[in-house]
Amino acid sequence: MFYEVLIVVYLLVALMLIGMVLIQQGKGADMGASFGGGGSNTVFGSTGSGNFMTRTTAVLATLFFVISLILGNQTADKEQTVDEFQNLGIPVAEQPVVVPNDSDVPVSDQQEESDVPN
Repeated sequence: MFYEVLIVVYLLVALMLIGMVLIQQGKGADMGASFGGGGSNTVFGSTGSGNFMTRTTAVLATLFFVISLILGNQTADKEQTVDEFQNLGIPVAEQPVVVPNDSDVPVSDQQEESDVPN
């Protein structure tokens, strides 16, 4: 249960981290705004978004790495059951076929030597 909740939180943190990185302005965006690019009209103001966005990105990145380490630690201890059809190189143990003596079906591998000479 904890593993599945952690996977969902991990996915949400990853998506929020991607969104935060894409929302941020680059370092060279201020230079374009000074020449009339209009980039200074942002939601947070011209300089107000720097601290908030940077801190949020740092917190999300830290959460991402911590959850990654926890998930890696939990999956390293699990042993996976191997299905018979996963590894086809190893033959499955063959069980001997028991044929009753009164059977009239000939079996080539288990035929007894007959009294009739060849």
